[in-house]
Amino acid sequence: MTRVAAVVATFAISLANIVACTEAEQPAAPDGTAQRVVTLAPHLTELVFASGAADKLVGVSAYSDYPAEATALPVVGDAFTVDQEQLALLTPDLVLAWQSGTPAHVIDELRNAGYRVEAIRTRGLVDIATALRHIGSMTGGEERANETADRFNDALAALREQYAAREPVRVFYQVSGRPLYTINAEHYIGEIVELCGGRNIFADLGDLAPSVTVEAVVDRNPEAMFAGNADGESPFAEWKRWPHVLANRYGNHFVVNSDDIARPSTRLVAAATSVCEQLQLARLNRATER
Repeated sequence: MTRVAAVVATFAISLANIVACTEAEQPAAPDGTAQRVVTLAPHLTELVFASGAADKLVGVSAYSDYPAEATALPVVGDAFTVDQEQLALLTPDLVLAWQSGTPAHVIDELRNAGYRVEAIRTRGLVDIATALRHIGSMTGGEERANETADRFNDALAALREQYAAREPVRVFYQVSGRPLYTINAEHYIGEIVELCGGRNIFADLGDLAPSVTVEAVVDRNPEAMFAGNADGESPFAEWKRWPHVLANRYGNHFVVNSDDIARPSTRLVAAATSVCEQLQLARLNRATER
């Protein structure tokens, strides 16, 4: 087993053990720590489970479907609205909001209503480990949360060490086809591309997930194209109209599991592993065609 595979496997096994922990295994929480937590985004639900605080979770947002245990919890709303009656019934002492996703007016309304609301930043890879530690500190589970954060960082560092020095590949990541969106260098997907030795062709754009034109993609001529598999169909069919684009010439069209890459959670370890392996295949395809 390679060093990267060992680190990733250890991370996965340890995370599974944390998710499986029961309330009886949790140490008594100090005074002042949260005992009833509600999350307002699916990835925050995942982070609560990953931090070892699943026993404190009493309500979640719509589409909180991982791990499977999350689907049994009451739903308090979606990305834009909160069911105030349901929230009141759950009597949370901590509400976790998504800093860049939960509308500011929703956060303000909840705080004005007397709820303790923490806005969690998950913009980049470093933010995920920070979020885990912060959730652990608020729920009395610092030790387990810190261990998970360390394993997450170690797994990504191992991938970076293995792939970052490889010959660069120009990459286009397609968030959606219609309208056409991609990611810049600051987005966590952009960071994954970079740590695997890829070069995001739209790294220089200002927006985190900017809209781009087909002409701009063709002009920047990526050597590999990536997209998620959420739509259940090939996301690259339209691009075959430009056979001179190097990604088409090399056959470098790669699909990433959307469940792993679409949410800024600990599952990004699996997503990054996949992207790194696919980029290595892109290098081999490129070498064959040259």
